[in-house]
Parts: sequence; C-alpha cells; structure tokens
Amino acid sequence: MVTLESVRQQLTQVLHLRETPHRTALAFSLGVFIAFAPHYFFHTASVVFCAWAFRLNFLALFLGSFINNPWTLVPILASSLYTGMLLVGTSSSTTSTTIEWDQMNVDNMFDMLSPYLIPFLVGACALSIVGSLMAYPIMRWIITRYRRLKNS
Repeated sequence: MVTLESVRQQLTQVLHLRETPHRTALAFSLGVFIAFAPHYFFHTASVVFCAWAFRLNFLALFLGSFINNPWTLVPILASSLYTGMLLVGTSSSTTSTTIEWDQMNVDNMFDMLSPYLIPFLVGACALSIVGSLMAYPIMRWIITRYRRLKNS
C-alpha cells in the first residue's frame, strides 16, 4: 500500500541521489511527461524504457510518473479531455453524440466515445508538454536548494 510516508521516503532518496540536479530534474520531468501521456497501460513500460535508453535514474522517473495514480486518474482524464476540447475548438454541447453510459457495451463503445478521442489525445499531449516543462525547473530548484541547505 502506498502511504504518504513511503512517498516522502522515496522523494528523500531522489533528493540524495549522487547525480547532478539537472539529470535528476530531467528524469523527474520526463516521468511527469509520461504521467500525462495518453498511452495508458504502458506508463510503467515507458518509465523502464526511458531509464534504460537515456541512462536516467529510474526512481526519479518513476516518481514523476507516479503523478498519475489511482487517486489522480479521473482528474487527469477529465482535464485532458477538457483541455483538448478547448484546443480543438469543440465543446460538449457541439459534439454529435452524448454518452449514454447505461446503453454502452462492447459493440457500441467506439461509436459513443469516438467524438471525444481526438480532443482527448490533443489535451493529454498538451498537458504532458506543459507538465514536464513546469516540473523541470521546480524540481531542479528543490533539489539545488535542499542540497545547499543540507550542506550548510
């Protein structure tokens, strides 16, 4: 079970890594990018691949991707769809199909959800980029400040 204390311990380990603040913040921000990316069910595989391919710290990557977790999944999905609808220029009132959840089954699922697919993908990609661009300077500042305070 994931607790606040276990997350705090993991974050403390990230702050004490022997890597430069740049590399640790880069790994964390790439994890944030993965967290918002629309390729659900492949996030962990993406973290493992990026840690291996770019020789980045797995723990920092994993913590960044952990922004997307069971408690934040619904807000991330909703904000991705909302952002995509704003960027694409559609709204829920202009989509041709409304989702009737009680009528949805495997046969008609794609037909009911397809009007929302492009806005969702656009929104998720936009939030991935914005989230990672925001995470890098924040995490680099936190790591640098923490290490400076710890050494003085």
